[in-house]
Amino acid sequence: MKLKERFWLWGQDAGSHHASAGNRVWKLPGVNRMGPAEGARYFGLKKMCRVVMKGKPEPPFDKESEELRFLKEVVWSAMGDSGSVRNDKESDLEEILRQAEKYPNITGAILDDFFKKGDLPKKKIGRYSLETIAEMRNQLHSFPRHPLDLWVVWYKHQLHFHIEEYLAIFDVIAYWNWTITPKELDTLEEDLAFVVEKSPGKRRFAGCYMWNYGEGRPVTIHEIRTQCETFQAWIHRGDIEGIIFLSNNLADLDLEAVEWAKTWIQEVGNEEISSLSG
Repeated sequence: MKLKERFWLWGQDAGSHHASAGNRVWKLPGVNRMGPAEGARYFGLKKMCRVVMKGKPEPPFDKESEELRFLKEVVWSAMGDSGSVRNDKESDLEEILRQAEKYPNITGAILDDFFKKGDLPKKKIGRYSLETIAEMRNQLHSFPRHPLDLWVVWYKHQLHFHIEEYLAIFDVIAYWNWTITPKELDTLEEDLAFVVEKSPGKRRFAGCYMWNYGEGRPVTIHEIRTQCETFQAWIHRGDIEGIIFLSNNLADLDLEAVEWAKTWIQEVGNEEISSLSG
């Protein structure tokens, strides 16, 4: 297997990260017109997490799934970001299952911004109950065409949350640092060791930021290189399965980190991975 087969794109509606969509604190420059499908082609990626942002897109997802039918794998969000308030009451799981009947490249469902505050009771720390998550997993695993996986996003600032019971239910962990600072980069190995310890037997991915959303500034070349090369080593070690690059929403903003990542993907993509890795 080649390294490029382990690379995914985080795909969201064009413009959904900018101030015009209500995200002023992120301070993104320019105008983003590149959507998820074009973003995948731009980076040369064949797999995507297609995630609802601030409630968009709304079901049905047929138009978006049709645009992504050229991809090898698509994981749709059953729960969008924290601004997708419709998902606080109900997930988009039924729509994903309907899409999976039509599009065989859909292989799972992901819950974005799922965990809430760390000081809540264990069984209320997620946006849905443990019982609801278990039922979602059962529906995905029993999908007639082929079993589908249940993914969840887990951030660095949530590492101390008591979420072991939740993690036991999910199939795939997508781990993200959020604020790319020198201190966070220095603790990547320590943080990964904790994630691995808490998620035995799970598939794991590392999220790669090409913009520092936590501080509203560009990611430097040193910071993007450190992320990519560290995650590359983790793949070879078998600690994670792959990398998720965020995102098409940055791809046409003339950012140095984006261009560096695109070139790096091309340069290392044909690198062989041991069948025992991941």
